[in-house]
Amino acid sequence: MNNSSGSVPIRKHSSGVVRSSRPEKPFKGFPLFAHPSGQWARKIRGRLVYFGSWRTDRSGTAALESHNREWPYLKEGKTPPAVDVGNGCTMKQLVNAFLALKESKMEAGELSPRSYRDYFLTCEILIDQFSRERLVSDLRHDDFRQFRSQLAKRYNVVSLRNCINRICIIFNFAHEAGLIDKPMTFGGCFDRPSALSLRRERNARGARLFTRDECIAILEAADVQQKAMVLLALNCGYGNTDVANLRESHFKPGGWVEFPRVKTEIPRRCPLWPETLEAVNAWLPLRPRPANPEARGLVFLTAKQGRAWVRVQPRKRTPDDDTDDDKGPQDIPLDALSQAFAKLLRKLGINGRRGFYCFRHCVETIGGESRDQVAVDAIMGHVDSSMSANYRHAISDDRLRAVVNVIHDWLWSKPTTTNDTGATKGGAR
Repeated sequence: MNNSSGSVPIRKHSSGVVRSSRPEKPFKGFPLFAHPSGQWARKIRGRLVYFGSWRTDRSGTAALESHNREWPYLKEGKTPPAVDVGNGCTMKQLVNAFLALKESKMEAGELSPRSYRDYFLTCEILIDQFSRERLVSDLRHDDFRQFRSQLAKRYNVVSLRNCINRICIIFNFAHEAGLIDKPMTFGGCFDRPSALSLRRERNARGARLFTRDECIAILEAADVQQKAMVLLALNCGYGNTDVANLRESHFKPGGWVEFPRVKTEIPRRCPLWPETLEAVNAWLPLRPRPANPEARGLVFLTAKQGRAWVRVQPRKRTPDDDTDDDKGPQDIPLDALSQAFAKLLRKLGINGRRGFYCFRHCVETIGGESRDQVAVDAIMGHVDSSMSANYRHAISDDRLRAVVNVIHDWLWSKPTTTNDTGATKGGAR
């Protein structure tokens, strides 16, 4: 997908992306077609190129203008001229230039499809708020005051902070890319939620971890595959994406698993409990046939389709859909593991806005009782920017075993008393 080619994000409301029927070509010989993603598009030199939203430009006038300007370059395989901001940079030009940069990072493996989609949806919000043709330089403090007020009604504190962060990144890019003459100023009207607000919401939600009794109940109710996933999460601090990308090749002789954290590529090495190895070995003979080459070698696959549990799900294509298998915003980051685990929690009556990822909170909290935070961080795959990390090149196996032994004893030994987090008071090795 080439968002530098005049594409404009589709409009989005609180109920989701607005869906409407695709328009016909405005006239015979119109060079573009209405792509299901909401864009006027044309395949040029084997690559699908987008020229603007048909949801906001059903006549195709603006898209045709962009196409005619860029066509002489694109048909020769050349890059169209840089954005012309001689008369000022519009919101349309800003978001398209920004998304083109992020798309190139995604294609280079430097940005995840999920993060790209978050940026894309944020650009939709900006277009929805300020319109396509609004000049960036015309935005005033009062515009951002009203905008922030609307966002605060729509999102919780954490989501509001993340959305404001992405919006600030987009406007910072405008100055760094030379699209506007001076940095964007918000006049104190577009500040992020305070640390106090974040703590207040976090306190209202409660601790994001499971008690020992809840973990035992989950393991007893889980099917064979889910049990192996949960034990790996508790044993090794694996999150959803870690579990979904774990391969047989990551298991090493002697009951160890060596698997860099997917999110950070920080190397991790962790000893496995006998219960974890037993659960994984019980699952492997039942594993379904992989649905595609990418799924071969994965330890865990969805039971019905044999696909990765966390993946980018391509949209459904129609017979007349002349597209490449690109990874544009029409593709959906899918976390089937969260969905399946939420179903299990509902069955058990366990709620509290917790999910599979909360097992990492358990490992960090309970593993901390080993009093070896360096070893805990190594198992968790946390980034350590301290000076000492530059001089530390290895952590002994005994220190790593000590951490997982503490978690093992907490989980499998009957506790005497527990604190608010569910950690056993005394008795842990």
